[in-house]
Amino acid sequence: MKTDGNQAVVIGGGAAGMMAAAAAAESGRSVILLEKNEKLGKKLYITGKGRCNVTNACGRDKFFENIVSNPKFLYSAFSTFDNKRLEMFLENNGCHLKEERGERVFPASDHASDVTAAFERFLKKNGVQVRLHSEVREIETDGDRITGVTLADGRKIPAGCVIVATGGLSYPVTGSTGDGHRMARTLGHKVTDCAPALVSLETEGDWCKKLQGLSLKNVSLTMSCGKKKLYQGFGEMLFTHYGVSGPLVLSASSFYGKKKGPEAVSLTIDLKPALSEEQLDKRILRDFEENRNRQFKNALGGLYPAKLISVMIERSGIDPEKKVHEVTKQERRRLAELTKDFPLQVRGKRGFEEAVITQGGVSVKEVNPSTMESKLVRGLYFAGEVLDLDGLTGGFNLQIAWSTGYLAGKSCTACEGKH
Repeated sequence: MKTDGNQAVVIGGGAAGMMAAAAAAESGRSVILLEKNEKLGKKLYITGKGRCNVTNACGRDKFFENIVSNPKFLYSAFSTFDNKRLEMFLENNGCHLKEERGERVFPASDHASDVTAAFERFLKKNGVQVRLHSEVREIETDGDRITGVTLADGRKIPAGCVIVATGGLSYPVTGSTGDGHRMARTLGHKVTDCAPALVSLETEGDWCKKLQGLSLKNVSLTMSCGKKKLYQGFGEMLFTHYGVSGPLVLSASSFYGKKKGPEAVSLTIDLKPALSEEQLDKRILRDFEENRNRQFKNALGGLYPAKLISVMIERSGIDPEKKVHEVTKQERRRLAELTKDFPLQVRGKRGFEEAVITQGGVSVKEVNPSTMESKLVRGLYFAGEVLDLDGLTGGFNLQIAWSTGYLAGKSCTACEGKH
């Protein structure tokens, strides 16, 4: 295939792909953006429950605290195109933003479509050829450098550089089916083990099923493997028929995959993190004094949500018919301990169909962090979730996509001179 040195091909029209195409076109490249779906940004439409949490407005240090895998690799990309620059880009292209709790940034309209529309305007204005329903079968090389791509229908497109921004394996219904990983392997790249991340957890026993639908706010969650603490966080969680979900649990799930060995993983919930054990005991005593002649089962309404009461009684081992003034100090302490340390055993994670992101991907050891170019094949670049990079909930994963996409797009403008 004859190489067109000035032509850049971007594979994948998600967050990283749109940004890569935008950055390359802005730098004067002739850009073709190939998307196998019927529209750009398909996965964006389901992020943040359809509202699209585009980034997090936190400072640099806090941003990197929220990156789970390979944060150092991201230093250059984030420095080149950080959250402030992303906000400016969207605002300048007609997508107005607002900041919410936890410094999460959303479109002011609460519509993910406004984010995609901002990119579509920019891409059109800068002459990017967007080709939908265009699936790439393979990336072509002449041995050590990129020459173009071959589509599923056999057509060939010459290119001086190719940016792979195909996403991971999560939400396969949006087209994330591991295409980029396959292409990377074919070209000699290592792909680390992939697992669902930011995903609900399945637990042992039937406690969670009894609590299905119950949402807890302002609780603390700790995940441990043996004596090692894997994760601790504060916020909101939800009980489901199979286990637990919600923002706290999704974040914890990203550390579940980091455990080594066969040891079981446990969760403990602190239902009253604002109170010390001593303060909680005084609080329970006060409630008991006010209800001293009632049955134990009817005296817990001030302490727990209604749905949780029967489970707390069962797990405390205290006779529900017992009069409150007959509850012993030892039993009361047991109730306090359970409140501060409600245990659950993790059986496993839910699958890629429900996972927000993929943990694992193209090994960052084989990618130049200053350019996003492959160290193995000249003119080959990677951006976004296809890489072994991931963060916690709150807009961090989309910022990874924006930052790496921008750096790849800007860097690929140097391809022509190198070839």
